[in-house]
Parts: sequence; structure tokens; C-alpha cells
Amino acid sequence: MEECISVFDMLKIGVGPSSSHTLGPWRAAERFLKELKDENILETTTRVKVDLYGSLSLTGTGHATDLAVMLGLSGQDPEYIPIQDIDGIIKNIKSNHKLNLNNQFPIDFNIENDIVFNKNFLSFHANGLTFTAFAPNKTYESTFYSIGGGFVVKEEATSAKTEIKCAFPYPITLASELLTYCQEQNRKISEIVHDNEKSMRSESEIDHELMRIWNTMLECMYIGCHSEGILPGGLNVRRRAFDMHQNLIGLANYSNPQEWLESIRKTEVKFRQILKWVSCFALAVNEVNASLGRVVTAPTNGSAGVIPAVLMYYLVIENHDADEKHIKQFLMVAGEIGSIFKKGATISAAMGGCQAEIGVSSAMAAAALCEVMGGTPEQVLMAAEIAMEHHLGLTCDPIGGLVQIPCIERNTMGAIKAINAAELAMETDPKNAKVPLDKVVNTMWQTAKDMNNKYKETSEGGLAIAVNMADC
Repeated sequence: MEECISVFDMLKIGVGPSSSHTLGPWRAAERFLKELKDENILETTTRVKVDLYGSLSLTGTGHATDLAVMLGLSGQDPEYIPIQDIDGIIKNIKSNHKLNLNNQFPIDFNIENDIVFNKNFLSFHANGLTFTAFAPNKTYESTFYSIGGGFVVKEEATSAKTEIKCAFPYPITLASELLTYCQEQNRKISEIVHDNEKSMRSESEIDHELMRIWNTMLECMYIGCHSEGILPGGLNVRRRAFDMHQNLIGLANYSNPQEWLESIRKTEVKFRQILKWVSCFALAVNEVNASLGRVVTAPTNGSAGVIPAVLMYYLVIENHDADEKHIKQFLMVAGEIGSIFKKGATISAAMGGCQAEIGVSSAMAAAALCEVMGGTPEQVLMAAEIAMEHHLGLTCDPIGGLVQIPCIERNTMGAIKAINAAELAMETDPKNAKVPLDKVVNTMWQTAKDMNNKYKETSEGGLAIAVNMADC
């Protein structure tokens, strides 16, 4: 049986700046707390030590991995924690050298000694972290791996094949399998995906959760377009979405994200404005992400701006009559394409470079846009293939280990390429396609394995070395 990956696994609500380096370690800390409960030592634990390995260690500070594990150990939920509370919790831990374990039990916690950055890599995955709990009569240790997109696994569980298996009516590992279902039943990709989701949730829950994801994306773009200033982290990167948005929106009046969306529909839409709007939406999301704001992994935090930007483009530029049905359709197609890449390759930059993040998000967005614009399932898969084909080999080399340069701008490029890929696919007879999507997934994974380690989110090569903090 195939691995069961839901749309809601691919599109998770969480806190920035990184799904693999922030959200994943946060979730790992939550799982560690559960293990302590199961072992009956949560109440008696007096100290917790966290060892970060590989990419989590090398770029952990810039990605706020240290903050994420503290918030996770404090019993906070990344999906619901009020963003404004984060600063206070962290400052408290730092100044008092105390951490409120599971938000219940105060323990001594000294960041300098209790979070250890080990630059060596564990053999199973580039993003490893080990938690050790010390209690009077017992020491308990547990190792987790953050494998991208906020997914967290344990080596023994993966080795034993104990992960949840698929009970979907249409199990899918390959794009070719998805296409066969569509052809046999003369249905859209989103319809096949919807049937799979219905095997796990009620229709009302699917609808509610998809719209909760979209509303989080919309609010994220709204916040990003209305926030000015400098991003945290020391690079002194100035937010750009605010100024770009001011120039584009003019004197429009609105008081909430939905009214804002309607206002944008009334603006001038020559080619240059369209380019700027799409870029503005993507910048906005990733500037929110860089400042520890709430975003949707799509499929990761570092690439979170591509899908919202392309969906927003569809709503405000391409189809002013688009409604919730189109939004849900878009997100279901995007989620399914992402899951195909996750199963056949990787969505972790620490494993595959930026092609695994911006490349995959661009493919997801291209496919989704193609379907809502009326593309056939064959054209939808072609759109995903075109988008990824032109991201192959893209490296991950963040300056200062921060998800800022080149990451924020790169989302604008991924979004524009997605729109271009969808249009190319719509104008092409799929019978003439030379490269199926599955071949590109395989090629991307082979490229990832061949890629030098210094280009895989270690900040040890590329721009991260060519440009240092002092230059900025």
C-alpha cells in the first residue's frame, strides 16, 4: 500500500521562518513531551537537553530552531499560539533560565548549555535532533528527524514501515497513476483528490479546513503588504512588499482582507502591474515568514509565498468571478502534486537544495492554476513538469542561515514561472509532450543526491559564502 499523504499534510498552518528548521523541530518537541507522559517522567523531569545535528545545527540560529524547540517544550501549538506571545515566552526563558515544561512544570533551562549545536550529521537524515530528559531516577533520550514541510519521523518507525498506510479509494504514488484514474473516470484531478480526502474526513470538515488554509494565506499576504520596517536576524533586510503595495493600490479604501481583495480587482492590470502584484503577494508572505509570522507550508515555509501569490493572481487578475469552489479546487490539486514530489523525491532543502522547495511549490502552483483555468488532467501534469524542469539544480545557500536572501525574492520567481508554465501547458497538445512528470520527479531526486552538500541549506557554499553578513 502507498503512503497516505493528505492535502492537509502538504498545506499546514504554522510559524515561520522554516518548516524543516522551525515547524519540524517544534513538532518534534511536542512529540517528545508525549513520550515523557507515556514514560511517566514528565512530572519528575528536572532538565531537558537538546542536541541539534547537521543542517539544523549549521543554520539553526538563522532559522530559529533554538526558539522553536523552546516553544515546543513549553507546550505551545504553532498553529494557534498568538504570534505576539512568542517574544515574551522566549525572553522569559532567556532571562530567568527557566522553562515551563508542557506549560505545567517549571524546570531549569540555560540556552547556552541545554541547546547544543553539533555540526556533524547523523546518518539517517540531514536534519536530526535528540532530546534528553533528566529525572531523579531516569534519563530518557529520543531522536527525531525533520524531513521537510513540517514532517517529523523517527528512524525506527520508518525502518519498520509503521507509518500510516493509505486507505484512499485512489492510492497514488506516481503522476501516471493519478492520470489513469482521471482518464478512466473522465474526472478532474481535484475530484479524485476530493474522493480520497472524503475517506478521512466529512465534506464539511474538508471545506472548512481548505477555507481555513486559504484565509490564513490571504491574511498573511494582507499583513505582509501592510507591514513596513526591517526584518529580524541581523541582515537588515528592508521589507519591500509595503512600498510596492502602496504604489500599486493607490488610494483604495478597505478595512479587511476580503475588501482588500475586491479593491485589487479594480486596479490597472497591464503586464507590468501583473508582474508587480504577483511579486508583491509572494514577497508579503515570505516577509511575514521571515519575521516568525503565521504562514501555510506550501509545501514548506521557505517556499510559502508561491501558491498564495498564484492563487491570488487567479482571483484578482484572471477570474473576477472565482469563488470558494475554485479556491478549494486549486488547493486540492496543489496538495496532490506536492505529495507526488514528497513520495518520489524530497521537499527538504537540506536533502535536495532549493529545487525541493521553490521548484516543488512552483510545480504545485502551476498545476493548480492550469486546472482552474480549464486545463485537462494531461495539461495539469504538464504544467507541473514544465515548472519543475526549469528549477532543476537550484541550490539552497541562505546568507547568514536566514530565510531571507535569496529565499524571499525566489518566491516571486517561482510564482511567475508557475503562471508561465500553466500558460505553456494550456497552449500545448499533451500528445506532443516529451517529458512526463514522473521522469522530472526522478531527475530532481537524482540531482538532489548528486548535489554537493554545501548547497543543501548548510550556508557553507554559494551566496552564503560569497556574501557575508558584513556586506549586508
